[in-house]
Amino acid sequence: MTEKRPNTIYGRRLREARKSYGFSQTDLGIAVGLDESGAGSLISRYETGVHQAKPGLQKRFARTLELPLTYFYTEDNEAARLIADSARSDKPVQRQIEIKNKRKRKGRVRTKR
Repeated sequence: MTEKRPNTIYGRRLREARKSYGFSQTDLGIAVGLDESGAGSLISRYETGVHQAKPGLQKRFARTLELPLTYFYTEDNEAARLIADSARSDKPVQRQIEIKNKRKRKGRVRTKR
């Protein structure tokens, strides 16, 4: 299945940031507090511009990805890259590892029943 191309600057930057840290759509959704069952599809909708995240959720994405909110609305690619590079942090990577480990443990519990 091919990815739909983001049709908003916010969606494009959200996808770029998510992928730069190796988050799946579901893992990013969980990291910002969305329900696991619908997190992936909701992130997909934000990335493609089908839905627009409310300001509070946009701030949670920014905090989770350790990026200033302005990054998500910067139209110039070079400026966005500079913002992302200057804000680069290991915190999102650590958060992603925690989520993956938690999901793996959860999966093991389910299979033992």
